[in-house]
Amino acid sequence: MTQPDNVLPLKIASAARAIRHVFVHGLLLDAHIGVYRHEVGKTQPIRVNVDLTVAEVAHSDNLENVVCYATVVEKIKSIVAEGHLKLVETLAERIASACLEDERVQVALIRVEKLAAIPEAAGVGVEIERVRHHS
Repeated sequence: MTQPDNVLPLKIASAARAIRHVFVHGLLLDAHIGVYRHEVGKTQPIRVNVDLTVAEVAHSDNLENVVCYATVVEKIKSIVAEGHLKLVETLAERIASACLEDERVQVALIRVEKLAAIPEAAGVGVEIERVRHHS
C-alpha cells in the first residue's frame, strides 16, 4: 500500500523528547456500523489506523516495557465485536479511549474509514486526535 501524494508522513518519534511512535496501519476488519437502514444487520469493511505518541521507558527487551501493538489490535477487535455502532466517530473515540488507558500513551491519533460506503470513494471516515490530560 503506497502513501497518497497528498498525505505527509507523520514524524512522531523523538529522541530529544524521549518519545516513541507505536502504530497500527491498515487494520482491515468487518464491522457492524452505520446509521442507514441498509447498513443495519450486516457487516461492512473498515480500515483503522492508529498512531500513538508514547513516553519511552528504559529499554530492556521486555514486552512489559512497551506499548504492544498486538494489544492495541486486540482492543480494537474487542470494541468492534461489542455490537452495532451508528457512527465511525463513536468507534474512533472508543479506540482512542482504550489506547489512552495505558499511561505511557500521551497522544492517540485514530483514523477509521468505511471502505464500501461511497462506491466512488476508496474510503470515507474520520480522523481524531486525543491527548492525555495530566492532573
